[in-house]
Amino acid sequence: MTGELRLVHAHGDRVTVSDPATGVELLAYVYRPEAAWEAPKPYIHPMRTLAGDVVTDYRPNDHRWHKGLSLTASHLSGANLWGGNSYVHGDGYLELPERVGSMAHAGFDEVAAQDGRAVIAERLDWRPHSGELWARESRRIEVHDVDHASGSWALTWASAVVNRREEPLRFGSPTTAGREMAGYTGLFWRGPRAFRDGRIIGPDGEGPELMASQSPWLALSGEHDGVDGHATVVFAHAPENDHDGARGAHPAHWFVRNEPFAGIAPSWAFFDELELAPGETLTRRYRVVVADGAWGRPEIAKYLEEHPW
Repeated sequence: MTGELRLVHAHGDRVTVSDPATGVELLAYVYRPEAAWEAPKPYIHPMRTLAGDVVTDYRPNDHRWHKGLSLTASHLSGANLWGGNSYVHGDGYLELPERVGSMAHAGFDEVAAQDGRAVIAERLDWRPHSGELWARESRRIEVHDVDHASGSWALTWASAVVNRREEPLRFGSPTTAGREMAGYTGLFWRGPRAFRDGRIIGPDGEGPELMASQSPWLALSGEHDGVDGHATVVFAHAPENDHDGARGAHPAHWFVRNEPFAGIAPSWAFFDELELAPGETLTRRYRVVVADGAWGRPEIAKYLEEHPW
């Protein structure tokens, strides 16, 4: 069911993971720095199904800082590690380059593929525009459960962010800053342009009204341009995500759209800021399932039941 994976590291640029059985490059993890205005950070693009169809977008003309699948912080103690213009209540989105920071690659602890899994373990430094160290992140991305029978594979993303300041780090979003229903921050997926108007699916409902909802998983299914067929991308929370030790429960709300673009983010701070004390660690773990075909609720629920955390 699961074969070996092939990993290639182009040092200073990217790590690619491929499925030798199909010859498909499943993802490229790009860690070279890019434009400062776009808040440089590593990202995954392209990300493909086992059939070879791309399910991410890169620097679309509406939001140049949207890059595949990446970890972001749209409002972080006044800094913008998301990229682009910064939301200011009452004034809208403003070009404020002095707010735009970065999540910079600091080194790898592991880059390897064996026993049907590929691992990218990385250290990153989070800095505001002024350059001081605000946080250190330990990130582990694993590609696993490549299943040719179901046409699916999975990625697990785990991040641990340590506050290195002498004051709290405050994670927020445009919604915590005053904009309604724009609580994006955290792990963010930008789907391809063809996935606009795609089907948004949750355990208990469907459609754009799932914006700001809470549930263990959320999915978006879209139809490709250029080739016949659909693909489905599923996001799932690890059980421990809603229990943050000394901070108590801080359950995530979903940021999700299928218009004017397809995107999903299990937001760290949709309605309320999340405060991280000096020296404290914020940990989050997610699973992303990439599947050929238009999976519905029964197929998604069955898959997640058969692949427990």
